[in-house]
Amino acid sequence: MRLLTTLCISIFASISFPAFAQYSVSGKIVDSASKEPLTGASVFCQNTTLGTITNKQGEFSLSLKSGGYELIISFTGYQTKQIRVNSGNEATVLNIEMVKEDKSMGEVIIKSSNEVKDGWEKYGSFFVDNFIGTTPNAKSCVLQNPEVLKFYFLKKSNKLRVLATEPLLISNKALGYNLRYQLDSFVYQYKTDISLYRGYCLFSEADTTENVKQAWTKARAKTYSGSKLHFMRSYFDSTLAEEGFIIGLLDEKDNMRFDQVKNPYDSSYYAFIDSTNEAELDFPTKFSVTYNKIKPEPEYLKKFNLPKNVASQISYIELLNTIVIKENGYYADQKDWINQGYWSWKNLGDQLPYDYAP
Repeated sequence: MRLLTTLCISIFASISFPAFAQYSVSGKIVDSASKEPLTGASVFCQNTTLGTITNKQGEFSLSLKSGGYELIISFTGYQTKQIRVNSGNEATVLNIEMVKEDKSMGEVIIKSSNEVKDGWEKYGSFFVDNFIGTTPNAKSCVLQNPEVLKFYFLKKSNKLRVLATEPLLISNKALGYNLRYQLDSFVYQYKTDISLYRGYCLFSEADTTENVKQAWTKARAKTYSGSKLHFMRSYFDSTLAEEGFIIGLLDEKDNMRFDQVKNPYDSSYYAFIDSTNEAELDFPTKFSVTYNKIKPEPEYLKKFNLPKNVASQISYIELLNTIVIKENGYYADQKDWINQGYWSWKNLGDQLPYDYAP
């Protein structure tokens, strides 16, 4: 819960998954009309540290750990492409044609909206709180280029819309990552108090001393415990109970009660497909996820006016459609997963890349 420039990045080293197999994704990127190769196009896996740029022939190659990924291809002046890839095949070769952007449509949208001239001064902190977050990790994040943001207030629909003319550069000093986030759009709906944002994020490791790196390692492990990434991997590995997760299903007669699901791997909710090495997850109604190994942070309890003696982290999820989970914790389609409760408090400042291994 994305306007484009060329991302001049080199291949980033990933944190390896022990005993996980590797597979390669390679290909060539060309202009859809002229068929000429695009040199310097950005190719990266969404929400990972894995990325590269194309060579003079428009070619690229990435080595990935087992699991699923969303490949993002972008080039200045062209529409961004998204391609799902997974480890079902040992090697994937792609021929990608990029289409030039129709700038006129974007200009019409901008001119028809009411841009707030002093947008950053008026809405900057509000945007950061709802995009990066208000958690202890989020408070250690720094947005380095706020000048690329544009704010629009839509009076009729009572919404705040935020766009960016360039990728957002964010330094997460708590977890030791630098983030490059191509923000497609951020929308806050005042009527429902719900914020929605879409974009593509590339992580890179920050450079520092060994002592600080050790602190980052501990902070990442703490952030991972009980996270949605942790939950997805545990569901895939059939280790929910061992890892400390309990699932509850909303009672049909009482919308304040969630009854524990004794077997979360029942075919009514879960199916594992050997041929594609993926798990399908579907719940007929809203369900809860309780993580009982760590108490919620005091900041969370204070923000939501909860008692200090709450013993577990509890999130509430609504699935709009069946989702598919890969072994690295990637799931699709991500727009079909709606968070409430504890996980809704966790935004960009608490995200870990899909190639993270505790």
